[in-house]
Amino acid sequence: MSELKRRNVLRMAVLYAVAAWVILQVAEVLIELAKLPDWIGTTTLWLLAVGFPIALIFSWFYEITSEGISLEKDVDRAESITHVTGRRLDFIVISLLCAAVILFAYDKWWMDGQPQQSIAVLPFVNMSDDASNEYFSDGISEELLNLLTKIPELRVISRSSAFSYKGKGIDIPTIAAQLNVTHVLEGSVRKAGNRVRITAQLIEARTDTHLWSETYDRSLDNIFAIQDEIATAVVEQLKVVLLHDAPIARETNPEAYALYLQGRHLRRQNTARSLEQAQTLLQQALASDPGYAAAWDELSSVYISQGSIGLRPIDETRTLSREAVSKALVIDAGFALAHANLGWIVRGSDFDLSAAAQHFERALQLEPANTDIIRRAASLTASLGRLDEAIALNEFVIARDPISHSGYHNRGLYYLYAGRWDEAIASIRIALTLSPGYGGAQYRIGVALLFKGEPQAALDAMRLEDSVWGMVGLPMAYHALGRAGESDAALAELIEQHEQGWAYNIAYVFAYRRETGRAFEWLDRAVEYKDAGLSNILSERLFSDIQDDPRWLVFLESIGKSPEQLAAIEFKVTLPE
Repeated sequence: MSELKRRNVLRMAVLYAVAAWVILQVAEVLIELAKLPDWIGTTTLWLLAVGFPIALIFSWFYEITSEGISLEKDVDRAESITHVTGRRLDFIVISLLCAAVILFAYDKWWMDGQPQQSIAVLPFVNMSDDASNEYFSDGISEELLNLLTKIPELRVISRSSAFSYKGKGIDIPTIAAQLNVTHVLEGSVRKAGNRVRITAQLIEARTDTHLWSETYDRSLDNIFAIQDEIATAVVEQLKVVLLHDAPIARETNPEAYALYLQGRHLRRQNTARSLEQAQTLLQQALASDPGYAAAWDELSSVYISQGSIGLRPIDETRTLSREAVSKALVIDAGFALAHANLGWIVRGSDFDLSAAAQHFERALQLEPANTDIIRRAASLTASLGRLDEAIALNEFVIARDPISHSGYHNRGLYYLYAGRWDEAIASIRIALTLSPGYGGAQYRIGVALLFKGEPQAALDAMRLEDSVWGMVGLPMAYHALGRAGESDAALAELIEQHEQGWAYNIAYVFAYRRETGRAFEWLDRAVEYKDAGLSNILSERLFSDIQDDPRWLVFLESIGKSPEQLAAIEFKVTLPE
């Protein structure tokens, strides 16, 4: 061992190992930036491995002297300068370690801040002669986005953020910087009869250069193959290493597909007429292809939307939506969004959070990076009283949907549940900046202000709320100000107009006013009306003043929402890196 040290063999081993690591890191960066073939990195690794024993053998048999390199056996021990060489080697090792630290910081922080495998899919431009074909170009873009979302190794910006740039004429580097992505997929769609021409372009945002482009001029019968080919090209260009088989588009006949895209487009408009039209179109799609799972799932969403704006009775909404999504899962048991949809229905109508958790877990097994599923999973986690987890899940959603108001609003709601009043107000105000007039936002700001002891500011916020939520908030704000008559009148109006749909909310208004008996009376009505709000009862701070009442825990246990019952529900979301 002493001879190994004297001849600097050990120092050479350390020097070589550190130098090899630095070389490999530099090679990886250069290969990525210059888009060089992957075999270059593999070859470099093998060459360095072969060189290691050679370097050790060299340091054993040879020595650096003042006159150059000589065989160790020919050097007089009295004239040996191995101790000087050793110090020089130590200096080189320290320098290389500094370089290694810099490379590590680059990889951990700079690269994390600018994800290398990230993409935004912008809405493709409608180049058809018929402007009404906009639904088709938007639909193709969204289908491509959904296909790429199924790749956990790829960070894909959600539809709401990516589509927010539609028609705004903002340049690609600016969009990429705002969405924090390195690549953008854009294109155009021209549809004429049974023919479609799709042009797709993948752009590297930093340099604003085209990495790949292709034009597909085919019949509608080939529309799903085109989507698969574009997704495959993106994966290849971004050098994404897949751990599983690449996802493929679900196929149906062209007629059903076009009806489905149009129905989905209309459902999002969320008006009485658009929802009625969406229902008709989706039913036509299913008449053309009864085995079209996506159309059944979308029809379920239409029924839910109709119920949410009062176009259907609550019981009828739950029955129809459950039947439709169940048919989707019979057809395709691996349909992730349908599992999430059913979990949402079960959570709101049956109050069965355990069953909902099972559906969400299955959905996330199938599509672990889908932000729509994770957004709903965060809501379920909040219902279970696990607010830190809910906030963490929602941060993931915001990172992939940074221009969507719902992410910031939901984060504000979870902060509200957690008693973090100032953070709740700040987050909800961001949501209002992105979507002025967003329903419920001013109300929740008002609730936070009530808890902060600012009743006049709370009343001002409630008056700005242009929805039923404002009617819920006014009785509490008037009560906090000591204006009992106005509080009673506002509460009476709320009950008269919205007794059945808002029984749960009426219950916590009474709880806030410390009318404990009336609060429990309305909680019983909420159970009778199957009010979906009961799912969040454990987290709702407005019930704080009645939680010491012995009836509270009895009630929670009767609906399966006691802390012990919820703690026993196994539900853990593992976010993709």
